[in-house]
Amino acid sequence: MNPRNLTRQAAQPLRQLRLYRYRPAGALSTRREPPRSAAVLSSHHPLAPDHRSHAVLIRRAPEVPSSEITPESLYLDRRSFMAAASFAALDLAAPSLGRARARRVRDDEKPTSYASITHYNNYYEFGTGKEDPSENAGGFKTRPWKVEIAGEVAKPGHYDLDDILKGQTIEERVYRHRCVEGWSMVIPWSGFPLRNLITRVQPTSRARFVEFTTLYDPARMPEQRGGVLPWPYVEGLRMDEALHPLTLLVTGLYGRPLPNQNGAPLRIHVPWKYGFKSGKALVRIRFTADQPANTWNVVAPNEYGFYANVNPTVDHPRWSQSRERRIGEFLRRPTLMFNGYADQVASLYAGMDLRRNF
Repeated sequence: MNPRNLTRQAAQPLRQLRLYRYRPAGALSTRREPPRSAAVLSSHHPLAPDHRSHAVLIRRAPEVPSSEITPESLYLDRRSFMAAASFAALDLAAPSLGRARARRVRDDEKPTSYASITHYNNYYEFGTGKEDPSENAGGFKTRPWKVEIAGEVAKPGHYDLDDILKGQTIEERVYRHRCVEGWSMVIPWSGFPLRNLITRVQPTSRARFVEFTTLYDPARMPEQRGGVLPWPYVEGLRMDEALHPLTLLVTGLYGRPLPNQNGAPLRIHVPWKYGFKSGKALVRIRFTADQPANTWNVVAPNEYGFYANVNPTVDHPRWSQSRERRIGEFLRRPTLMFNGYADQVASLYAGMDLRRNF
C-alpha cells in the first residue's frame, strides 16, 4: 500500500487540552499559559523536518472524538478507588509535575475505566500478566532519577529528571493507544514533545536513529531476574519519527504523576505505532547512525518489526490486525491506518513497502 493513496480514516490532529509550565517543587501553579514554539533542528541535519509542512500539526483541532476519551471516574470499583487514593498521595508528594484535570465527556460509547488504564498493562519487568505491573510496581522508587544522553550528540551527559523537565511546557494530549495484541485504549497523557529534548542536546549530522533504554534493576524489577526477555528493554525510532510533533515524552496521565505501572517517571508514547514501541522508565537516550537492535525485533523478528506502525492490512503472523478490542467494549472495531493519524504521519513512509517494513 502506498501511503500517498491512503484515505483519510478519521485521522485527526492532536488536541492540546491543557498547558502548564513545569515548576520546581513548592511553586505549583495551574495558571494556563500559551504554548511555546518548539525549537527545531538545523535545516542542515539530514532528517530535519519541513517546518512548513509540520506547522499545521500543532494547531488546536479535534483529535480523538470526545466520546472516545477514557473517563476517570466511571465504573470505579473498590480496587480502583484505592488506586486513585494512592495516586492522590503521589500527586501531593510530587507537585512539580503539575495538575491538569481531564475534561468530562459524553457517554455515548462505552468508555474504558481509569482502573483499566492503570491495571491492564504490558510491562514485563514487573510480570507478564496484565495486572502484575499494578501489583508489583507499587513500591518502585522514581526519585532521584537520571537519564543518560549519549552517542552522536553535542551535549552528552547524565541529566537529572528535574533538569530535563526544566522550562518545558507540559501538555495534556489525548491519544489513541493500540497494542499489537489487538486491544486499545484512549488515554490523556501529560508530557512534552520529544523534539524539544532532541533539539536541546543537539544531535550531530550522523544521528539517524534514537535508541531508548529502560532501567535494568532486578532488585526493583522482579521479572528481570528471569529470562522472559533479554534485559534491559530497548526500543528505537528513526530520527524523523522522533522529531515528529506527535511523539511525546510522557510524565503523567489524567493530570497526575505517571503511575509506576504505566512507566514512571518518564516514558515515550508514539501514537501511530503499536504500544511496545513506547519504552518505559527511560534511563538512556542514545543517538546513533545505525538502526538500534530493538528487544522484540531481536526476540521474534518475523513477528515484531522495527517500524511497528499500526496497519490493519498487515496481520501479525498469529492473528489479524484488521480489528481491535477497545477495553470496556464488547464488539471489536475496525483498526485505523496508523492508528488514525495517517494524515499526519503517512508522509514519513512515502515510497516504502509497508508490508516489508512492518
